[in-house]
Amino acid sequence: MLAALTWIPHHLWLIFGFFGQAMFFMRFFFQWLASEKAGRSIVPNIFWIFSILGGSILLIYAIYKQDPVFIAGQSVGFLIYARNIYFIFFSKKQSAE
Repeated sequence: MLAALTWIPHHLWLIFGFFGQAMFFMRFFFQWLASEKAGRSIVPNIFWIFSILGGSILLIYAIYKQDPVFIAGQSVGFLIYARNIYFIFFSKKQSAE
């Protein structure tokens, strides 16, 4: 799989990695805005959307870098983010019934 990723120039991988990090940062930004608006600490649904987007991009970048620590961390995070998104959409479906 790594051979399929090596044709991309290094500087494009850096841009991709920074983009993933920006997506990951946005989860904190929107969580902060929602908490300020509510006057208490809350986790809005958009937090999980940005978590899975940023986490997926960073996982791909970690695989490219062949960093086992980074891969392990992003893999576990991805599972948690996906599960929370499942709960969000499943609970909405259950409420509608």
